[in-house]
Amino acid sequence: MTELSDRAAEVRSQRVPGVEARAGKFPGPSLIPALNAIQARLGWLPREELEELARDARRPRYEIEGLISFYPHFRTEPPVKVALHVCHDLPCWLRDGEARTAELRERYGADADVELVEVSCLGRCDSAPAVAVNERPAPVAEVDELVDAARGSGVDDAAAATRVEPWPNDPYPAGSGVDGRYATLRALLAGELDADDIVATLKDSGLRGMGGAGFPTGQKWSLVRGAQPGTTKYAIVNADESEPGTFKDRQILAQQPHLVLEGLLLGMAVVGAEEGWVFIRHEYGPEEHVLREEIDALRAAGVVGPDACGSGRRLNIDIFVSPGGYILGEETALLECMEGHRGEPRNKPPFPGNYGLHGRPTLINSVETFADVPVIVQRGAQWWKDQGVGDSVGWKFFAVSGHVERPDVYCVPMGTTVRELIDLAGGVTGGAEVGAVQPGGASSNFIGPDQLDLRLDFGTAAEAGTMLGSGALVVLAEGTDLLAASTNVLRFFRNESCGKCVPCRVGSTKAHELLRGVIESGSSTLDETQRGRILQLEEAMRKTSICGLGQVALGPVVSVLGIDKGGAAARDQPRPNGSAAQPDR
Repeated sequence: MTELSDRAAEVRSQRVPGVEARAGKFPGPSLIPALNAIQARLGWLPREELEELARDARRPRYEIEGLISFYPHFRTEPPVKVALHVCHDLPCWLRDGEARTAELRERYGADADVELVEVSCLGRCDSAPAVAVNERPAPVAEVDELVDAARGSGVDDAAAATRVEPWPNDPYPAGSGVDGRYATLRALLAGELDADDIVATLKDSGLRGMGGAGFPTGQKWSLVRGAQPGTTKYAIVNADESEPGTFKDRQILAQQPHLVLEGLLLGMAVVGAEEGWVFIRHEYGPEEHVLREEIDALRAAGVVGPDACGSGRRLNIDIFVSPGGYILGEETALLECMEGHRGEPRNKPPFPGNYGLHGRPTLINSVETFADVPVIVQRGAQWWKDQGVGDSVGWKFFAVSGHVERPDVYCVPMGTTVRELIDLAGGVTGGAEVGAVQPGGASSNFIGPDQLDLRLDFGTAAEAGTMLGSGALVVLAEGTDLLAASTNVLRFFRNESCGKCVPCRVGSTKAHELLRGVIESGSSTLDETQRGRILQLEEAMRKTSICGLGQVALGPVVSVLGIDKGGAAARDQPRPNGSAAQPDR
């Protein structure tokens, strides 16, 4: 928080291009870490604490209230003993989530000690239906035990996922500590590697942003490296994956924290940044603990600090915990949050590479993207290219969930087919046939069973009328009500809209009301008037929404209408411009 405060002070009197007008009113420091700390200590935000914060920070109460009202994590009333949060999004819905939620309501609905709330994706789709008890994530089968614990001494901390053998993108032996890792960073800081050569290697490798939009990584690093030489710059890991079906970054953070942090530090050294952050969603408490332990080890070993690796260069990294909201996966909304504002996307251009955090050039990449950098620099661009299938390059992490026997994260060569990935996950539950697949998460168009041999890559997915996205493959068994499934997805986008722009806020609400009415009437099809209305709303939202959340929110629904007509009639997948739905991370 201190570093953010110092940098914010530098720009207090400046009008920074690309930053909304409200930033001129409250240029910093961000009060979000302080609000997070109060809530962590007390469980909510009492009025007297907010008044004290306003006095100490010399900030108006209405600014603080504006923050609290925007972010769903903040509470303004004392919590009950047990906060039971139940996910109701697609992967959990597909695994009898509605029935399990009904059972929990029957069991705890009248219990004065329990507050049962249906929430958006908890990032635990591999254990669907997923719940959290006092923010402790768990599968629904563990609810009773955790509720009992919460009534008493409290729930224990959940353990992060572990793995014995390194993933194939890890160049370091299993069990290595700090001394045996970070070799690429040490070589760069010792002058054995050249920053321009690293950028060239990334460009030659074909590595693209794995957070969704697929922007060439080497090009992004080059742009930030060349932006405003000699000025303050920043680097950020976007670890705010919050889209239904997406949980691969969570496991990468748990199992490869060293690669994520080495990639971040390499990015900082290459572009000329001294400050870097991992921006992580608050639901990822176990993974945050893993990261903090790794950062502490790096500080103790002198890998980060005022004299990183004895190089004389200052490299400092920290963690910024999100106060909630899917929209923060959009990179400019993320920046607004870190600056202490409501997390509403900025208009683009300018882009964060030129005007990012506090108006400074800022490098933002996803967890997976940063984690792939060390091995590419160590083994070379050609090695990375050779790992893919056919014309595809590199390895790709996929989170597979829904109607499969073994929901999990799988690291496979880019270009692996949908069918092969489903087979790795044990096939469709109960031996059923595939009804449809979302290959790139909630914002990607559904594809039918006739496209199971689709090779998963950015270009091939786009040609098939969908998108690779972040690599979240959700499988729906034959017989699943696809209109109901796509309406479930739309509900997520409606709920998570920041509300800044009318097309997204109003369009998603109107479309959901129409579709909900059809489903509740017992129908699974739309008449021509209803179909025309949905298509009209989709076009308006796609063409006029500020960010990708609104641009893609109705895509899954329209793709289902296309599947109903044989698949080929599904509209082209929009390409969001650094969107929340598929941010260029």
